[in-house]
Amino acid sequence: MKSSVNLKWTGNMSWETELFGHKLVLDAGTENGGEDKGPRPKPLMLTALAGCTGMDVVSILKKMRVEFEDLQVIVEGDMTEEHPKYYEKMHVIYQFKGKDLPMDKLQKAVSLSEEKYCGVSALYKKAIPLTTEIRIVE
Repeated sequence: MKSSVNLKWTGNMSWETELFGHKLVLDAGTENGGEDKGPRPKPLMLTALAGCTGMDVVSILKKMRVEFEDLQVIVEGDMTEEHPKYYEKMHVIYQFKGKDLPMDKLQKAVSLSEEKYCGVSALYKKAIPLTTEIRIVE
């Protein structure tokens, strides 16, 4: 299966694409000659990981009939100081909100996402250390 994106330069440091009918604009910050019209490319790597694993975990927990009030997936990336700057490691925090949440099922859902379903996680793990943490907020 092949995928592709077509990113079109729209002037200065700004770029635009359409993904599944959704317009996405990328730009640099004003400190780097852009106009801050959209997000920077590298933080979207963190977003891709959070979205991929988050969707997996929600789907798995629904099948397990685990109900929770809220879930936030926080991805922290440590970037190198030297060019080319890239994330040298990432840490994923799954922050659940709810009462009497079964930690064993939360861990199972996160583990299944990380080891079996999330393609973003699978790719990143080949290049950098990827760690996880589960937090419960009642």
